[in-house]
Formats: sequence, C-alpha cells, structure tokens
Amino acid sequence: MSRMVPFNRNKLTLRPRGFEDFYHMLDDFFSDAWSPRRSLAHDTFKMDVQETENEYSIEAELPGVEKEEVSLEMVDGRLCIKVDREENIDEEEKNFIHRERRKTSMQRSVYLADARPQNIKAKLESGVLKISVPKEEQSVHSVQIDVE
Repeated sequence: MSRMVPFNRNKLTLRPRGFEDFYHMLDDFFSDAWSPRRSLAHDTFKMDVQETENEYSIEAELPGVEKEEVSLEMVDGRLCIKVDREENIDEEEKNFIHRERRKTSMQRSVYLADARPQNIKAKLESGVLKISVPKEEQSVHSVQIDVE
C-alpha cells in the first residue's frame, strides 16, 4: 500500500510530453483567440435513443431551434436529423467588437435496423425533438434441420 500513487490524468498519458498542442492543431485552426475551442460536444446536439418491443424513441436536444429549421429523413434504416439555422440580427447601426452568432448546420444519424418508415412521428417542444419510430413486425423463420 505504501507504493500507491493517486491517479493523475496529466501525468499518466500515452502521448509524449510537449505534444499536447499538436493533438489539438486541427481544432485550433478553426478557432480564433476570441471564440471557444471547437469540439464535437459543442458542434452537434445531444441525442438519446431508447428501444422498446414495438418502437424506437429518440430525443434530441435542440435549444432555440424552430421546427422550420429541422429536417428528418429515413433512408434504408438510417434516421437522419439535420438542423440548418441562421441567427439573423439587424447589423445596421451596430458596432460589434465580438460576435459569435452565425449560421449553423448540424447533422446526426442513427441506424435503426428494423425501423418502419411509415407512421414516424416527430414533435419539437421546449427545445427537445421527440421522434417515435415504429418497428417492423418480424416473423421468426425457424426450421429444424436433421443431421444425417
């Protein structure tokens, strides 16, 4: 027990020391000194997928998004949620020192193997998009095979 050392994430890394900035180079390229760092957590929306016997339930967090800015598409079992949003403000007579509002495009997709494309329901309320995707009724094809 005397040789135990508390875990320190900064010291116990597989990356060589001094290369931390190299691993963030691509993200740094797309950001400037004024804006926060880009990351998958900030550039997309969060989504939960639940499965029951009869349907899939998907909830996606879309705060501030209007239903006209959302498009849903089901192609070959893949549900695609796309958000195209442009934050419009009157730029005349305004002297911006810093501005972060912009045009945003986000897209997430999930593969739902036995989804039925008919009767999919979607509703956006209070910043949460709720999607109900019914499942195809699959018949079980089982055959007993005799071994010779």
